[in-house]
Amino acid sequence: MFKLKLPTDPRWANIAEGNIEEILTDHAWCEQKAATNAIGLITMLPEYTEIVTELLAIAQEELDHFNQVHEIIKKRGYTFGRARKDDYVNLLAKFIVQGSREDLIVDKMLFAAMIEARSCERFKVLTENIKDEELKVFYKELMISEANHYTTFIGFARQLGNPEKVNARWEEWLEYEAGIIQSFGNKETIHG
Repeated sequence: MFKLKLPTDPRWANIAEGNIEEILTDHAWCEQKAATNAIGLITMLPEYTEIVTELLAIAQEELDHFNQVHEIIKKRGYTFGRARKDDYVNLLAKFIVQGSREDLIVDKMLFAAMIEARSCERFKVLTENIKDEELKVFYKELMISEANHYTTFIGFARQLGNPEKVNARWEEWLEYEAGIIQSFGNKETIHG
């Protein structure tokens, strides 16, 4: 799908479905963090009008997803909990290079692309494996959106950097992500 090196074990969906309230709260906060990340990227690229426009649309879409998940939480009578620490994302962030401005921006785009790719893959696993019909439909819609975000961020990286170098760096990201995702997939969180 995204050339992810290690697919999620479908049994993770059973873990997630075992505590829908927790997975929904974690998911809502993931959407909020994705919106915040898009806004942060805008602050780094004010001179790129088209990219800023696209990032604004992504931020708004992520906030809309946050709202949709929050509405499901309320409708089901669940309690919306506090933000969760996302160990997966924190480990990914350690791989961002701190070199030139161009290298940093490209890596931040690849970082965002990786999170979107894994989230999309997880939504696909949920869609194919959970029994909750409402959430199957919901996660299928979000899977498509996350795939679009993934390709948008990869496209930005290629636009802002040397495409050959970006492709090589993406392969490094895929290898790194495969190494860390091995210890995840056993908690009722989107990346856990």
